[in-house]
Amino acid sequence: MVRVKICGICDFDAAQAAVEAGADLLGFHFCSSDRHVSPEEAKAIVDALAVRPKIVGVFIDQDAAEVREIADFVGLDMLQLHGSEQPGFDAGRPVIKVLKVKEGLVPDAADWPDPIMLDSWSLDQRGGTGQTWDWDLARELLVTRKVFIAGGLEPGNVGKVVSQFKPYGVDVSSGVEASVRVKDHNKVRAFVHAVRLAEILS
Repeated sequence: MVRVKICGICDFDAAQAAVEAGADLLGFHFCSSDRHVSPEEAKAIVDALAVRPKIVGVFIDQDAAEVREIADFVGLDMLQLHGSEQPGFDAGRPVIKVLKVKEGLVPDAADWPDPIMLDSWSLDQRGGTGQTWDWDLARELLVTRKVFIAGGLEPGNVGKVVSQFKPYGVDVSSGVEASVRVKDHNKVRAFVHAVRLAEILS
């Protein structure tokens, strides 16, 4: 089953909509981001959920001690690392290292554990870009590794990605928003439905 991660959760209603749609992971930004939430805000959202999927914290070049403190407080299951962190980064939780596809090149993932995430590179955005990239570049890595595909996904194209590339997981934030920080619940449902339908048909 393809794992579906809804990222950039900023409020309880968005989290609940994602859970009800069948999301496997919820992502919270604890880094510098338009979708930043405090650990206290994230914990309140997570604690209020009747059904708890895996909770992922997104970080960019933050000290391991700070990351560990947030992870322990919120109860994070995984850490998503978007910066220049080095292999061996240890904050007490499994990591998802985000590798940025730049100029047609997929970075070397050999030193990072599974799962990893491939996203598009942008000069002015160190986090998610919301921009698509040439997914064909990932075909070889998708065969041997557990890979999340991110970058420009939305309900209209995620089914193609799932059927053609069969990734370990897909990650979306801006592609299911009505505006920055505000998730469109219909888009969230449509995104998860497109993934599940593609799995059945492929």
